[in-house]
Amino acid sequence: MTTALIYLVVMLLVAAVVFLLAAVIFGRGEELAPLAPGSSPTRLPAEDITGDDIEQVRFQLVLRGYKMTEVDWVVRRLGVEIDGLRARIAELEAERADHAGQKVSPLE
Repeated sequence: MTTALIYLVVMLLVAAVVFLLAAVIFGRGEELAPLAPGSSPTRLPAEDITGDDIEQVRFQLVLRGYKMTEVDWVVRRLGVEIDGLRARIAELEAERADHAGQKVSPLE
């Protein structure tokens, strides 16, 4: 019985040493340094958001975290969509300006 208990204690000590060694060598696996408490890397302009602005958004990691590949995909998709919508708006505004310029005044 005591031999089994000694083996169990030794196994627990070895597991703790291996865990601590792995934690020191590999760290927490974060790419960025942790932020100060209460701060956020999430920044967006007040208006005229572009696709580049969306791609630059970074989310703070929390205990439960998030799946980065999914968030990155959504951010890229939103950036493409915003750029496409802005291009379409500019195209429509240019067409409207052309039509307004082509109308002849009845006085001429």
